Amino acid sequence: MVVLGEVLVEVHAGTALREAADGTPARLSYSGDALNAAAAAAAAGARTALLAVVGDDELTAPLLRRAAELGVDTSHVRRAPRPNGAYLLAADPDGDRAFVYWRTASAGSTLSTGHIASWRTVLSRTKALITSGITGALSESSREAVVAAAETVHACGGHVSYDPNHRSRLTDRAAARSLLARVAPHTGLLKSSCPADAVALVDTADPGTAAVRYRALGARAVAVTAGPDRLLLDDGTAARLHSVPANPDPVDATGAGDCFTGTATARLALGDGLADAVAYGAAAASLSVSGRGGTGRVPSFCETRALAAIHRAATGAA
Repeated sequence: MVVLGEVLVEVHAGTALREAADGTPARLSYSGDALNAAAAAAAAGARTALLAVVGDDELTAPLLRRAAELGVDTSHVRRAPRPNGAYLLAADPDGDRAFVYWRTASAGSTLSTGHIASWRTVLSRTKALITSGITGALSESSREAVVAAAETVHACGGHVSYDPNHRSRLTDRAAARSLLARVAPHTGLLKSSCPADAVALVDTADPGTAAVRYRALGARAVAVTAGPDRLLLDDGTAARLHSVPANPDPVDATGAGDCFTGTATARLALGDGLADAVAYGAAAASLSVSGRGGTGRVPSFCETRALAAIHRAATGAA
């Protein structure tokens, strides 16, 4: 399977950003929704490649090295004579997070349909593609690249997972809704947050209504996260609300949604049914919040499967 999107340099501050002062400690890492999802997919057992454009600065080599350490194939990654995008993050276990981004004219924003054409062989043969609204919001060329990739994979019989992941600092509602309308008909699994994404994109704070509206746009199955402990899955035949396994030691929820999408998509590509794949995604996402930053904790599939089984037995889920 392949993940199309942006890789970012991550600087994790040791204190709230408003309280940061000279000498504030920080941790350097690598993240971005594409890398987070790709790392989770690889950990879930899928052979996973990253389709991205990275920069020519001094952080490119360690960035790619980290991706490889996470089990992600970087042989298809392209380079551009631009800096890598970066962000500064401060987070706490309750989910309160603050971000400062440096993305303007980044290498990732140069993603285009030309790149998609160069990856056509990979895309036409893959079992699954993950991409997102963040990727499509980086630039006009990135938006067209997301659509072209989704069209290519769907036309060749592959599965597409799409996370609208609306970011108002990157794009306005109209552009995000337009991209969603173009990608949804090619999507096998659409993952959305509620109320954040749902209010912005389909005008509702109700998870069930959101799922119905996403499916009306063409998505065949929809997973709507409604807070840290609930998830609604609508496969077109029924909509069911599921509880999410609790993490007794939460640290930082950054990347948890990406971990869900990466894990669930990997398991679909490997032949699991939708309900099982989503249950594994929820378990992996729960485990991931024990780490700091987007790729600070990428659970192995053994851990994910064990937690999903424990949760299933405790809740009596089918």
